[in-house]
Amino acid sequence: MGTLKTMAFLTKKKLALAVGLLVIVGGAGAFYSKSRTPVVEAPRFRTAAVDTGNITQSVTATGTINPVALINIGSQVSGTVSELKADFNDHVSKGQVLLTLDPTIFNAQIRQAEAQLASARASLRLAQATHSRNQTLVTQSFISPLALDQSRREVEVAQANIQLAEAQLARAQADLNNSVIRAPIDGVIIKRTVDLGQTVAASFTTPQLFQIARDLTKMQIDTSVSEADVGSLKEGQEARFVVDAYPDKEFSARMRQFRLAANVVQNVVTYNVVLDVDNQDELLKPGMTAQVRLLVGNRQNVLRVPTAALRFRLSDEEIEKQKKLAAAAASASASASASASASASAAAVAQDDDAGFRSKADLARLFRIYTLDAHNQPKAQEVKIGLSNFRYTEIVGGDLKKGDQVITRAISNEKEGGM
Repeated sequence: MGTLKTMAFLTKKKLALAVGLLVIVGGAGAFYSKSRTPVVEAPRFRTAAVDTGNITQSVTATGTINPVALINIGSQVSGTVSELKADFNDHVSKGQVLLTLDPTIFNAQIRQAEAQLASARASLRLAQATHSRNQTLVTQSFISPLALDQSRREVEVAQANIQLAEAQLARAQADLNNSVIRAPIDGVIIKRTVDLGQTVAASFTTPQLFQIARDLTKMQIDTSVSEADVGSLKEGQEARFVVDAYPDKEFSARMRQFRLAANVVQNVVTYNVVLDVDNQDELLKPGMTAQVRLLVGNRQNVLRVPTAALRFRLSDEEIEKQKKLAAAAASASASASASASASASAAAVAQDDDAGFRSKADLARLFRIYTLDAHNQPKAQEVKIGLSNFRYTEIVGGDLKKGDQVITRAISNEKEGGM
């Protein structure tokens, strides 16, 4: 009986030991299996999804709003302003008197010219009478033919003096007329640089008295566009612009003229572009600064990626890390196909220029962007781009499809917003 109890006790003890061993072996197996599971790293990059939508490409420029026709009014004669009949912002009509210079000197010049003309006419009458008398005396042989010729010359000189006096009188009359400044067109006075009683001196240069805009409901924007952007400009293109006076309002314009004369400032080449603006409500004023966007391209419902994805490049540390991962994968794999796949992965990560067989036109539109694989590792892909702006870029070639995640930038190791 004692022997049986002893055997039962030993059997239970062995069973407990066996169960314990199984638990230990199972735990070790589970730990080993867990250690063999591939570790997926936390995301190290910001990504954005490839989607479809509209893309508008534009050329930006800064310009000045000016009237279409701007006339500078000056004075051809000197004098003192005796009457001022126009002021800033006045609407004037063609021929309207704007100011008058003191006519005293001009009236005196006219009287002087009239006196010289009367004297010349009197001299002509005397010369004609003398010449007629000499003709009679020559026939009677009282004077020589030479005296007759001299009298004829006196008549011709007197006639020339009359013409000179008439010209001087006309000039004096023109100066009097020019002392009254009139509006040459219908328009609005936007600038006045003279005051009542001021002396206007026109000895060397024509002084600017007024500046008149023909019609403020029709304006233009004079802009300067960089030489890199002029290839996409065409007459008639639409444009949008804003001014500081109305920051919440956007105005429309249309390109009227591209001027061929280049402007070079510190080796920077720009060209003048003129845009027409409808200003029926007259909100826009001459001299305002306009921030202009010329619309040079538009695509509807196309495959697109954020433009930031085209600018992203792996750091040197990231490239070395990818190369080490590829080399480790190649050494761990015994098959030739796995080794070839790892080598291809390392070659895709390296940022080299291996597209020498492509044409220059293709290379100009080819870009390398990066997507994330199943293990959150960057994978390089070449794409061909189309229209582009600061936010989105059109994809016209490559293996990308809608929904793919492309890398836009790396996430800093430091906590965002930390000190």
